[in-house]
Amino acid sequence: MMDVGFLNILFDKVFLVTALSAITAFATIVTLALPLIERDGLGDRLKSVAKRREELRAKHHAALDAKRGSLRMEPSTLMKSTLERFKLTNLLNSENSKDKLAAAGFRGPAPMIAFMFFRFVMPFAVFAVTLFYLFVVTHFQYSTMTKICAAFAGALFGYYLPDLYVSNARARRQHSIMRAFPDALDLMLICVESGMSIESAFTRVGAEIGTQSAELAEELGLTTAELSYLPDRRQAFDNLAKRCGHPGVRSVAIALNQAEKYGTPMGQALRVTATENREMRMAEAERKAASLPAKLTVPMILFFLPCLFIVILGPAIMKIMHITH
Repeated sequence: MMDVGFLNILFDKVFLVTALSAITAFATIVTLALPLIERDGLGDRLKSVAKRREELRAKHHAALDAKRGSLRMEPSTLMKSTLERFKLTNLLNSENSKDKLAAAGFRGPAPMIAFMFFRFVMPFAVFAVTLFYLFVVTHFQYSTMTKICAAFAGALFGYYLPDLYVSNARARRQHSIMRAFPDALDLMLICVESGMSIESAFTRVGAEIGTQSAELAEELGLTTAELSYLPDRRQAFDNLAKRCGHPGVRSVAIALNQAEKYGTPMGQALRVTATENREMRMAEAERKAASLPAKLTVPMILFFLPCLFIVILGPAIMKIMHITH
């Protein structure tokens, strides 16, 4: 009897209409509400990503502003007065010192004054330290004249210490620039093909690439400024190639100069140079990978093979010693 009553209720028209209406209303609510909920969640995630991106961009822009602010720094009064007192500016200033400092990221009068000051001071400092080490700290069985000659050799080395520091800073800067340069060319190609001018493309790419290489962003910003005030625009591209000192940047500068001179599309020139720079970076990575076996030979002989011999032959030697005794 209960089964018959349940079936009567199940097939009742009023019940079926009510149940169908309830299911339809629930499906409608779910269909309309779920996209809104998902859209809100996606919006929150996009807002958080955009906020984090702006924080990182502001951080890197602050770092770039700090570096650019160093161009306006006044040289140290002590360094400047010392060089002027002894009239050492012309003596210590070599022909390409300014270009070397610019390639290492040191621009303006203050780095140049500091470079010449340390060229003057370091020989005396290294000479004094070498004499103190040879005569006081150690007791080598050498003659006094030999020790003094060694101190003079140290003074000569001290004269080239500032050049060595600048060369290392230049190499680190070039490595940072060339690691991000192919990606910057791809972004620049997109900007140019979208209708932007080369100055706007440099500005946009410099703002975007700062998170990857602050040095490259600084160079692009300086090139943008030079494109605005130099009478010859080709000189700005030549200066970029000279500061970076890399064949990939030099090829880009030549392509942009030819595009400026003959009126050829810059997008095509950037596409070709972007492909060349990416292949150049891949070839450099393959060269480093191919040189790893030769570099690992000596560490493996010195550190790995002795441990391997101890692990393999140690138990046998211990067993032989136990048997003999």
